[in-house]
Parts: sequence; structure tokens; C-alpha cells
Amino acid sequence: MKKGGILNRHLSGALAELGHGDGVLVCDAGMPIPAGPRVVDLAFRAGVPSFAEVLDGLLAELVVEGATAAREVRAANPGAARLLADRLPRLDLVAHDELKALSAGARLVVRTGEARPYANVLLSCGVFF
Repeated sequence: MKKGGILNRHLSGALAELGHGDGVLVCDAGMPIPAGPRVVDLAFRAGVPSFAEVLDGLLAELVVEGATAAREVRAANPGAARLLADRLPRLDLVAHDELKALSAGARLVVRTGEARPYANVLLSCGVFF
């Protein structure tokens, strides 16, 4: 048994399969999930687990070279906008419809229980060397 880090076996296994350039969509409970990517659904109830908890857990395990979020997050969810700006220095903002289109190319989707709007980010995996 693992001592720490991400304990969910489905998520831990999916993360181990990622490579350089792969996309990981971390999304709220309302984001439409595209057909194609592997999905690990962590949503339990509204707000549980939160977007922040899941994002922080993923960032502790992944090398991230860039990220994309919807520019609408600034006005609709200032808390999530601050979280993204603080955690992801290489963050691009695009229209929400564009983020949804980009999500179709993700390798993995991690759905949270977040119930605030636009708490979504597409992470681009890097390499540790």
C-alpha cells in the first residue's frame, strides 16, 4: 500500500501512464466531459472534493509545463481565478467554448465535486529532466 500522495488507485494508475505533452483536464461537476479521454470521477457531493484539493494533489504528483483555463473564470469565480494564477505561472486564458474544444484532446479527465462555475483547467504534462 502507498504511504501517501494520491491513494485513489484509478487516478494513481492513470497518472503513471501520462507522458510529455499529455493533457489532463481537472474539472468541476458541471463541465461537459468529452468522449474519448479516460475519466476518473472523484465527485462525491456538491463541493466534495473541491477543485482546489484535487488540483493541489495533482500538482504535487505531476510535472506541468503549461495550463489553459477559461477567461470567464475571472468574473464568475474570482477565488478559482486566484488559485489558478497562484499555482500555475504558465496559464493561458481562452474562451470557455475553446477550453471545451481543447478538452477533447485530453488524455485524462479528473472530475471533482466542485460546484462553483468555471473551476476547470487543462494541464499540459512536462518531463522531470
